[in-house]
Amino acid sequence: MPMQVLINLFIGFLWMFFQDDWSALTFLSGYLFGIFVLFILRRFFPSKFYLLTLYAAVRLLLIFMREVLISAVLVIREIIRPQIRIKPGIMAIETSLETDVEVTLLALLITLTPGSVVVEITHDKNIFYTHVMDVPELSYAVLQSKDRFEEAIKKVTR
Repeated sequence: MPMQVLINLFIGFLWMFFQDDWSALTFLSGYLFGIFVLFILRRFFPSKFYLLTLYAAVRLLLIFMREVLISAVLVIREIIRPQIRIKPGIMAIETSLETDVEVTLLALLITLTPGSVVVEITHDKNIFYTHVMDVPELSYAVLQSKDRFEEAIKKVTR
């Protein structure tokens, strides 16, 4: 994928050189032409087309922002109650992710959502032990977040 980006940048600069116009608009038109050329030649590259990976990464970011908003609302709802009735606890979450990067990214995304913190990851990287603020109520939300994150992470990294 990085090679495709470099080739696309090279095509953009080459386009500016051939047009003899060193403006951002000429570079942009050359960059768009490079995207078209790389899209046509995508079967000759060992990795998938880089714009698909970029789209998947942006989608992962939007999913994360949505999950943070939902979790924040749930946590705020628990906090503003007159009587605190939370039951914190540690729950085990199984994952199907395989590589270190995927597991680390999932752990960071779960930790950054309000109401849950990954405490430990087993040595085989299949189970996360996660501290949840309110186990009966937030455990389902954490599991849903994990499923959404896993699917999006797989699309970015594979």
